[in-house]
Amino acid sequence: MDDIAAQTIIPNLPWMLGLGLAIGLVAVVGWVFTTWLRIKHGYPLENSWGMAIHPRTDREAAERIKLLTSENAQLRAEIGSIKDRLENVERIVTDQPSKLAREIDALTLDKGGNA
Repeated sequence: MDDIAAQTIIPNLPWMLGLGLAIGLVAVVGWVFTTWLRIKHGYPLENSWGMAIHPRTDREAAERIKLLTSENAQLRAEIGSIKDRLENVERIVTDQPSKLAREIDALTLDKGGNA
């Protein structure tokens, strides 16, 4: 038995230890990477028992939902105004140049006449 250990295990011991350390390092780096991905994409972090540690309470989750809902409403309103402006720009671009010139002249005369 000593001969097997002396001939097989001891000469390959640095390789076995290096492989074990490499596997451990890959496991730790993978764990850090998956935690980073969870944080980046807003998934709840979990403890070792699988229980969520963030957000800690339902109150925090409700507050986040309320903030996201209000931000969503603001963004939808902004998109609506941008659509209206884009429709006006499209109308100006596709209208006949003479019609556009007449409308501009009518607006400038109207402002001049009311002043």
